[in-house]
Amino acid sequence: MKSFKFFFLPIILLIIGVTASCERDDLCPESTPTTPSLIIRTSDVSNQDSKKNVFGLRVQGVGIDDALTGFNIVSTDSIVLPLKTNSDSSQYKLHSDYSYDDNGTPDDITDDVIGGNEDIITINYTREEVYVSRACGYKTIFKDVTISVEDDGDNWIQLTQPFNNPQSVEDETAAHFNLFH
Repeated sequence: MKSFKFFFLPIILLIIGVTASCERDDLCPESTPTTPSLIIRTSDVSNQDSKKNVFGLRVQGVGIDDALTGFNIVSTDSIVLPLKTNSDSSQYKLHSDYSYDDNGTPDDITDDVIGGNEDIITINYTREEVYVSRACGYKTIFKDVTISVEDDGDNWIQLTQPFNNPQSVEDETAAHFNLFH
């Protein structure tokens, strides 16, 4: 009986020690800031202190068929764009006064008519990985952010201007750029 106690006592102590040192799985709280999106405010080009809605706005990534969630024919003075974390640039089509007519033939895209004015913007930046926590891992912040508008001869976007120079995107608490139209 005595040898039985000496044999099982270390095993029981080992089990207690292992379970006491285990921690619960860490979960990343929803309140923890993760990779931020770029926030653009839209303003009146003739009165630059005045916000101005873009009507019939459709936003989609270049090379992507679907509109960005929340930006399929909306009227707004604020645009939130996710930036690519695996590239130093992102491109978006910003289409004002967007309209779509399939001419009664939804299966035939050759006769579809898209109305409005589309401008393509290119957002360039330098990426930096920042450690958040063991549960959340890393997030990407974006430094030296610039926006250029592709000139198509009929741009509705007249001017883009950063709120800071150089502009970085490290959080989503304030706008990063002003877009004048």
